[in-house]
Amino acid sequence: MSIVSIAAPKSVVPADASAGMKNAWRFALYNGLSFQIVLGSPMILYAKTLQANATVLGIIAGMMPLMVIFQIPAAQYIDRVGYKRFVLAGWGTRTLFTVGMALVPLAGGVLDVTTQLVLLLALLFGFNLVRGISSCAWLPWITHLVPENSRGRYVSGDTAMANLGSFLTIVISGLCLGARPQAWQFTVIFAFSAVMGGLSLLFLNRVPDVPITGAVRQSSQPVPWLDMLRHPPFRRLLRFVLVWSVAYGGFTTFTVAFMKAGTGLGEAQILFLTSVAFLGGLSSLWLLGHRLDHVGSKPILALSLVGWLVISASWIALAGWTSQCWLLVILALQFLMGLFAALVGMANSRLAMATIPVMGRNHFFALYSVFANVSLGLAPILWGLLIDIVGRHHFRFLGIEWNHYSVFYLLVLLVFALALVLAGRLHEPKAASLESLLTDLMVESPQRLWLRLWTRE
Repeated sequence: MSIVSIAAPKSVVPADASAGMKNAWRFALYNGLSFQIVLGSPMILYAKTLQANATVLGIIAGMMPLMVIFQIPAAQYIDRVGYKRFVLAGWGTRTLFTVGMALVPLAGGVLDVTTQLVLLLALLFGFNLVRGISSCAWLPWITHLVPENSRGRYVSGDTAMANLGSFLTIVISGLCLGARPQAWQFTVIFAFSAVMGGLSLLFLNRVPDVPITGAVRQSSQPVPWLDMLRHPPFRRLLRFVLVWSVAYGGFTTFTVAFMKAGTGLGEAQILFLTSVAFLGGLSSLWLLGHRLDHVGSKPILALSLVGWLVISASWIALAGWTSQCWLLVILALQFLMGLFAALVGMANSRLAMATIPVMGRNHFFALYSVFANVSLGLAPILWGLLIDIVGRHHFRFLGIEWNHYSVFYLLVLLVFALALVLAGRLHEPKAASLESLLTDLMVESPQRLWLRLWTRE
């Protein structure tokens, strides 16, 4: 295999694209400050206070990606509305649903916990429905706006800003909730989410719109979905994304549930621990920097999936020794989970931009998003059912107690192993080898750093 030079020159980005990327990054920051409350650990913890079981938690975690299936019928309307208006309408509407969620905890004196949970699920359904519909215009918009040789830079910055916003959100939520949160405290953080969602729209509105050219505009002919699925590079990408989503879907949700049920940690402690994952995601910008555009996606995916195998094995050990609660180990695992999830997300996004052809781009991206997100949405529901079925059954083998959580982590490890195999079959001719990436990270980059420090003395 030929090795692509990692030290390739930096690309020059047009002024409009550069300004658009900066405002898209600012949008990602405030969006991270908003959605992480509604779709992340704070919502899971609130649902637990309403006595939600693992299956319901799986539904909450899976609802957002499942609603992306509506991108398929929505894609045909993008050319009539325009990229920018389409996304703004959806993101603005979903903020209204967040306001409704902020009122649910205050209804505890009137509604019982079951009714509150049903109402919360209804609002989450509306939130995720409008998000799923409007998000079909986002990737085509950004792909059109950002030049090909700068897309790695864009996804790196976008991931960093999203993780920074998410980290700040979880820390703020932990400080607000404390050890034994009351209902009004959840109202405060849900209201904070709504305000941040409103602010994110200001920066989204500053991202320049792009015209929809004839190459991507919908024709009067039926969409050839089967031919799109048969496109070899795209088909391989879909297979990998589907398996990755099954493995990753529910991992964070049930890790939060495990820490709550199996370690005796309080809500604030769990939130502070999970916030470290976003520091890991933020560090992906430092780890990769400009490398993603030069080494390609495949070596990043291979490195990340090996990391996920180690992470899964570590959680098996923790879940199998339920009397132990090693905070330093959990902190390290949370950091690595955030880092490797961010790396996979960045590599997948860049590879999709490179793989999907210009002709029919809107529908290709819709199909890609549906495959990725439907599997990501079904996975936590199925994992939740598995955890509930295993229930309190357990046995000891190889010094580990095999209970509902350790069995969950074992099965996830096996799916990650399959994803690693499929990653090696992805089509990316210009990708560097994993050995080249590791050499640069472990040998050449440290040498360059020491050389700079030495010359300053």
